[in-house]
Amino acid sequence: MSDWVDVAPVSELSSAAPHVVDVDGAMVAVFTVDGKYYAIEDVCTHDGGELASGELEGEEIICPRHGARFNIKTGEVTAPPAYEPVATFPVRVHDGIVQVRDDRWD
Repeated sequence: MSDWVDVAPVSELSSAAPHVVDVDGAMVAVFTVDGKYYAIEDVCTHDGGELASGELEGEEIICPRHGARFNIKTGEVTAPPAYEPVATFPVRVHDGIVQVRDDRWD
């Protein structure tokens, strides 16, 4: 089981931009939407490019390279050219710090 990894204090996260953190070798983008936190692997399943610098529209992140869209809550593809979902990760707030962990191998 992986440990929880600190992302940032709650006061440092905003809906303006995701925060990217290395979680056991996986780059994870943590988003703030309507005061809630969501985390996805920062890799487009279409071509392996990063997603975090893409535009966030509601609950969708748009890949900056080819326009694939992913739901940040579920990881599901909402528009091609990607067809495979991105991994999602559990997020919690502990002592004012947003934390994430990779539970794929638990």
